[in-house]
Amino acid sequence: MSEHARRVARVLPAAALAAALLVLLALAAPALRGDTAPYAGACAFTRTPHAYEADAERHAYLEAIEAASANALFPGSLHFQLPAVETGARGARSPGPAALPPTLLKAIAWVESRMTMAISGVAFSSSGPALVSFDCGHGIMQVTTGMTVPLGIDSPTDRQASVATHYAYNIAGGAALLAAKWNEAPERRPVAGTDTGSDPTLVENWYYAVWGYNGFTGPGSNSSNHPSDPGFGSWPRPAYRCDGNQSRTDYPYQELVWGCLARPPTLGGAPLWDAIEATLPDLTQPQFFGPLSPAAFAFPFSAMDIPTPQPAHADPSPALGPGFTARFLGAPRLAADVRSVSVRLDGTDDEAHATVIITNPGSGILSWQAIAGADWIVVDPPAGVALGDGVDCSGRECSRTARLRLTANPTLLPDRHATGPIRLRAANANVPDITIQFEVDADFEIGAPGTSRLY
Repeated sequence: MSEHARRVARVLPAAALAAALLVLLALAAPALRGDTAPYAGACAFTRTPHAYEADAERHAYLEAIEAASANALFPGSLHFQLPAVETGARGARSPGPAALPPTLLKAIAWVESRMTMAISGVAFSSSGPALVSFDCGHGIMQVTTGMTVPLGIDSPTDRQASVATHYAYNIAGGAALLAAKWNEAPERRPVAGTDTGSDPTLVENWYYAVWGYNGFTGPGSNSSNHPSDPGFGSWPRPAYRCDGNQSRTDYPYQELVWGCLARPPTLGGAPLWDAIEATLPDLTQPQFFGPLSPAAFAFPFSAMDIPTPQPAHADPSPALGPGFTARFLGAPRLAADVRSVSVRLDGTDDEAHATVIITNPGSGILSWQAIAGADWIVVDPPAGVALGDGVDCSGRECSRTARLRLTANPTLLPDRHATGPIRLRAANANVPDITIQFEVDADFEIGAPGTSRLY
């Protein structure tokens, strides 16, 4: 075995160990955004996908949030449309419009990620490694629900690739999740707004849905969001200021969101949204003290119904003109510069990997993923974006193309010479897949996996 091959063999076990650690963390971590049960699988991507980070002023994200709040991004989509939001008191609920308060969704996005899609080192108006938390939360809305795969399954879905790489899908996924949390009342969650018909245009009535977005957890949990949990101190407590100068662990999640609603962050001297001084339930008043006592926190939480905290604040979704989706999302297409590549594992460093250039000859943001057809093929990143016409690419070192790096795991090669396919798939465009044949020449002895021989 050459020195290069020995270096590869030393590096790969470390990478495998890191991937295994990621799996264990995902299994052990409590679900923070969408579920309260432990994960039954690993994060959808064992390597970090790449995402597009839009403008620093967050104009694109704010526009997408307003559209998602009015179900104007993906109406009719199985995974990304906003469901009808139920209204009415317990025992008298009925479907209402598919809409939610847009400013509330903006505040959640800031609390979750500071309204960013990629890691901090990625320049705005550029693309790079996506923001992924240890518990499989992805992107702006830190969507975890649906972002795992059963152990042993390593082909993420188009939905997962879109959520991980494209901000519009990520925001729409977060909006749909928030609406689903609202709709869990009264079967699995309490009702807020017993005196206002649980009107969803009132921010205060989303108290329990916002609580559930981060996990409907209570006293005794590792991450309690119950306002009467002794860990948060006595009531009333100083309001969360949303300026980064207070410990977030001193507040239940919904109070973080309420604090950012009232004190929006500023960029360039201007607030990101018009402040809403949303009212929290006053735990000194009997209509809130009893329902929000730890004793009432028991499934199905029917003893926790509350009236609308007053004064209440309306935040209706905006009306968007026809054709918004087509203008906003564009028409992405998928292209690649080659259809076959080859590498040598006993050659130079450059010969040990191959690069495929992925482009978007259409418009908008193309979300793609690379699906390996053999377990010895390593694709990095496993999903990403390519930027077409109409997408700002003015950020530092921004490239409209994506570079897919292909390598081979020598410990899994079936023979010294092997060929396998890689399927390039457009996650957010109805275009044909592209198949790339990947050939590997490993001119050194390969032993049977899991065995050793003594000479």
